[in-house]
Amino acid sequence: GSWAALKAFSLGKSLSTGISKSFFVRQTNKIKKEVIKQ
Repeated sequence: GSWAALKAFSLGKSLSTGISKSFFVRQTNKIKKEVIKQ
């Protein structure tokens, strides 16, 4: 019951934030590369 609700909520959340999440991941990868360069 609660597991299905949690799964559905997390799925909806990931769908609604998919674009911003992929953007955030790209920014994080950029920052990591900059840190490695130093």
